[in-house]
Amino acid sequence: MAYDLFRQVSSIVFTPKCFDNYFLDFNFTDVPCFKTTLSKVLGLGLILGSILVKVPQIVKIIKSKSGEGINLFSVSLDLTAITIYMAYSFVNGFPFSSWGDTFFLAIQTVLIGSLVLYYSGKVAESILYLALYLVACFVLMGGVTPINVLWTLTSINIIIVVMGKLLQARTNYMNGHTGQLAAITLVMLFAGSLARIFTSIQETGDTIAILTYVASTAANAVLVIQLVYYWKATEQMKNKKKKE
Repeated sequence: MAYDLFRQVSSIVFTPKCFDNYFLDFNFTDVPCFKTTLSKVLGLGLILGSILVKVPQIVKIIKSKSGEGINLFSVSLDLTAITIYMAYSFVNGFPFSSWGDTFFLAIQTVLIGSLVLYYSGKVAESILYLALYLVACFVLMGGVTPINVLWTLTSINIIIVVMGKLLQARTNYMNGHTGQLAAITLVMLFAGSLARIFTSIQETGDTIAILTYVASTAANAVLVIQLVYYWKATEQMKNKKKKE
C-alpha cells in the first residue's frame, strides 16, 4: 500500500521506466532517465517559481502607486506571447510540467497591465483590459480556435516575444533608468526562460516552442544587462521621487 502510494506520488517526477531503474534496479547511470527526470524537476521548479516570479513587480507598483517606466504595450505583447503558448500547449495536450508556468505568468502579467492603467487614472480601461483578456483566453482555449490557427499564432510568437522585450528595453534607454521594473523579476524570468529551453527539448520536442524560449532568453538577457547598467541611475531616480 505504502509502496503503491510512493510510486503514484513519484510519478510526478519519474516515468514508470525511470522509477524502476532507480528504485528497483538501482541503476543510476541511465542517461535518458537522468535527462527526463531533470526536465520534470526543472519544470516543476519553474511552475512553483512562476507563482511568485512577478509578485515583486506587482508589489512594487502598488507600493509606489505608479507604473512609471513600465511600457504597457510591451507588457501586453508579453502577455500575448505567454497566452498564445499556453493555449497552444494546452490544446496539444503537452505535459503541464512543460508549460504550467505560463498559466501563473499570464495571471500576474495581466494584473501588471491593469495596474499600470489603474494608477494612470484609467480605472474603466483597467477593468476592460482584464475583461478582454478573459474573453481572449476562452476563444483560444475553449475549442473555438482551430489548432492550425494556434500553430500559426505560435509560429509568429518569436517576433511578439522579442518585440515586447525590446520595446521595454527602448523605454529604459529613453528614460535612462529601469523605473519600477523589479530586479528579482527580471533575473527570474531570464533564468526561467533559459531552463525552459532544456525542458521544451526534453518534454515536447516542438521546434517552435524551443525557438520561442531561445528568443525569450536572449531578449530577457538584454533587460538584465540594462538592469545592471542603469542601476545607479535608477536608484537616483527613486531617491529623487522620495524627496518630492
